[in-house]
Amino acid sequence: MGEAPRHHHGLGLLSLGALGIVFGDIGTSPLYALQTVFAADEHAVRPTESGVYGVISLVFWAITLIVSIKYVTLIMRADNEGEGGIMALIALIREKGLQRRLAQVTLVALGIFGASLFYGDGMITPAISVLSAVEGIEVVEPSLHELVVPITLAILAALFAIQRFGTGAVGRWFGPIMALWFTLLAGAGLHEVVKEPGILRAISPTYAVSFMFEHGHVAFIALGSVVLTVTGAEALYADMGHFGRRPIRLSWFSAVFPALILNYMGQGALILRNPKAIDNPFYLLIPHWGRIPMIGLATVATVIASQAVISGAFSVTRQAVQLGFLPRLTIRHTSREAGQVYVPAVNWGIFVAVVALVVGFGSSQHLAAAYGIAVTGTLAIDTVLFFVVVHIVWGKPKRLALPGAIAFLIIDLTFFSANLPKVVHGGWFPLAIAAVVFVVLTTWQRGREIITKKRTELEGPLRDFVEEIRDPDQPIARSPRTGIFLDANPETTPLALRANVEHNCVLHDSVVIVTVVTLNVPHVDEDERVSVDDLGYRDDGITHLTARFGFQDDLDVPRTLRRAAKRLEREADFEHVSYFLSRITIIPGKARGMAPWRKKLFIAIARNAASPVPYFHLPDDRTIVMSAHIEL
Repeated sequence: MGEAPRHHHGLGLLSLGALGIVFGDIGTSPLYALQTVFAADEHAVRPTESGVYGVISLVFWAITLIVSIKYVTLIMRADNEGEGGIMALIALIREKGLQRRLAQVTLVALGIFGASLFYGDGMITPAISVLSAVEGIEVVEPSLHELVVPITLAILAALFAIQRFGTGAVGRWFGPIMALWFTLLAGAGLHEVVKEPGILRAISPTYAVSFMFEHGHVAFIALGSVVLTVTGAEALYADMGHFGRRPIRLSWFSAVFPALILNYMGQGALILRNPKAIDNPFYLLIPHWGRIPMIGLATVATVIASQAVISGAFSVTRQAVQLGFLPRLTIRHTSREAGQVYVPAVNWGIFVAVVALVVGFGSSQHLAAAYGIAVTGTLAIDTVLFFVVVHIVWGKPKRLALPGAIAFLIIDLTFFSANLPKVVHGGWFPLAIAAVVFVVLTTWQRGREIITKKRTELEGPLRDFVEEIRDPDQPIARSPRTGIFLDANPETTPLALRANVEHNCVLHDSVVIVTVVTLNVPHVDEDERVSVDDLGYRDDGITHLTARFGFQDDLDVPRTLRRAAKRLEREADFEHVSYFLSRITIIPGKARGMAPWRKKLFIAIARNAASPVPYFHLPDDRTIVMSAHIEL
């Protein structure tokens, strides 16, 4: 439950950065949420007093219960070494381990599906938010309709292009803009609340309850739009690793939460005074002279809203790699903060999907049908996993944890059910994306388990290998060179080392086995970086070296070895050493536990994993890759 320390930035600066990165999605919901409730179609809520009070009460309590209490106050306590998101919950459950294997497998699978839904949301949010903002130019000049999609694509291309500079750099620009945005939201709403202070009575939950009973089917359908006010809650949690728990909580309770509530209250008050305002209650809060500038600011704000889910997708991907659900990917740390990362493959993958959505659906109205189903599904899964963490991992009794879990789950499933009718009108898209991602993640996880088990058997224990080569009855020729063998598992023999002995009947005079460990700290001091193990003998020239790096350190293995040269058993000329990598060539076989088509998928994913040669700064001309075949 500990949070990674934040020594290098003040709390205020981190909170400002969080304002720009974390809250963009939920902060732009006032643009369209209430308009959707009151002006959607024949199922829209009528702007009567009971309808307005009921909807505003639902909005207030949805934000309060789901975001303020469930996520910001409770779920954000569950982090994996400072990282948040649904993958953090999976990590906590796997780390503790459940007595029943089936229960753990089921919960992990549920969590993986929740993470998969998050990717679907990460593709829809940039498309619908930027598209809806750019469509504002049609209000000013209808003849510009044909330019909406090209302008949207240009803005999105620029947004995804700047991701490589990191969320810290982006947040410094976005933070002040979103501070202005939330200030204007609060000011516009407060101005209308002062005119109609009776709207404050909507804080009472009795209005929400009576609205649900009195309006029946219409109220239930309205929940599918009310939930738009809490989109971004999971992104808020997933982005915790970028800025930390405290800055996010400070930004939420001091700025975002009051600004959102005041704006929704203001829109409700305006509709009470002027029922025709349902056509666009957000912009009608703004004085006529300020609407065009507000359209410009809204466009920027919706771009920022996209940033929340993009950076959240980076965080989820990084954790998926660490937990073994994805192969090694190129992940770049963009600042000294542990969670601020950039994943090129994810960035451009989401971009391609977003472009397809914008071109395929063509308008935010069509995309709106797809929005909400992924969000509500993730909300419910988070509740289940958090309950397990509270009860199993933290050891809290069921009598304390279960009532809260049931209460939140009822809320989540109610919103999810209200969004089910959207499936046939576009909601199938995030579900389809989630299904594809789920298959990829679970296929890699299962295939990796099988391959790791077989590889461990093939490699054999490292210390047993050392004993074998010391056998005087089977002497091994020693080559007067130094061989560096990289090995992920410090307990087993590198395949390249074993193959060199078995096939070439030769062993380097100096053998250095290197295991690289990346820690969740920015830097590791040089004095603490390397630990050396002689594997039981000081005279055989075989040394195991563990190299520890911080996430901001350059993983330069040759440089690290040169600095540790005096600690090796024998001298080494590092200008002429050879580096050996063990590569597994996976071929389809008769291994049980995977369908043939999943085996082919696993092999395809494995072939596209990032190469370790540039990753560890190994010289191409002196790096030898030795392969072994394993049947899957």
